[in-house]
Amino acid sequence: MNSPNPPFKALIAAGKLDLPVRMRRNRRADWSRRLVRETALTVNDLIWPVFIIDGVNRREPVASMPGVDRLTIDEAVRAAARAQALGIPALALFPNTDPALRDPQGTQALNPENLVCRALRAIKKEAPEIGIICDVALDPYTSHGHDGVLRGEEIVNDESVAMLVGQSLNQARAGCDVIAPSDMMDGRIGEIRKALDAEDFEHVQIMSYAAKYASAFYGPFRDAVGSGGLLKGDKRTYQMDPHNSDEAMREVAIDIDEGADMVMVKPGMPYLDIVSRVKREFGVPTYAYQVSGEYSMIMAAARNGWIDADNAMIESLVAFKRAGADGVLTYFAPAVAEKLLKTL
Repeated sequence: MNSPNPPFKALIAAGKLDLPVRMRRNRRADWSRRLVRETALTVNDLIWPVFIIDGVNRREPVASMPGVDRLTIDEAVRAAARAQALGIPALALFPNTDPALRDPQGTQALNPENLVCRALRAIKKEAPEIGIICDVALDPYTSHGHDGVLRGEEIVNDESVAMLVGQSLNQARAGCDVIAPSDMMDGRIGEIRKALDAEDFEHVQIMSYAAKYASAFYGPFRDAVGSGGLLKGDKRTYQMDPHNSDEAMREVAIDIDEGADMVMVKPGMPYLDIVSRVKREFGVPTYAYQVSGEYSMIMAAARNGWIDADNAMIESLVAFKRAGADGVLTYFAPAVAEKLLKTL
């Protein structure tokens, strides 16, 4: 039985309402644009990656990352206090290890007095409410710049996993909140989860770099942690082929099954399709890393006057949220947080 009052959409579809379509009405005023906005970026979406160096009261600029400094531990504590004041939920720590302390096995990763562990304890003492995410991979500690143990020409999987488990426990004992394996060794999430639980670290979360690609966008990061000039060969035998998408879904599924609490896609912007697929297919907390190359391209263009840095950084982060990311690791975090707070 037909309704005596056909619905509005049905009338339009039947061509019985001659109404002009004016999409611009909702864009006319700022208040209206905000009312109809579909995607929101807030301070709660930001994770700030911080590079740590030895020394006292020193900030060392990263030449290939304008505006980013390597920080001594006391400076990192001040950065954590700033992040906490801005409402940024978490920092991600990355050490630049003295070359004299690096070796083929990356044994400095197991040292309870290494840079990350000392920074963890100092930050937790002064800024206890900030979350701390710790990278788990051997490249900041190996003399060859790879994420695992090198035997001949091969990065050996199981021996590397054993080292990564030890590194994870070392960081958990120092107060790490979130273990973030970025190495892409097979089976490491399950082994790390078992080891953490066995030592009563059930509360420590795992954010897996589940889909990490062998990307050309990592160069400035490697400079920042001091591994770029050391790298022998490349990382294509363990990081993902940029051509693949279905393989990323398998990687994510495996890591979730092994106990990952959150997953990450790295790099970010060139892989927004992967971010979207992961969130849509698995529905788990999903993060993206706006990597050093992405950051440096925006900053270089801005410094040449080719783009507006503030608007570009916001627009790039909104793209991650629109794709489905729950949060983003970004070197823009403090600048974006300050800009967002000014708009409140």
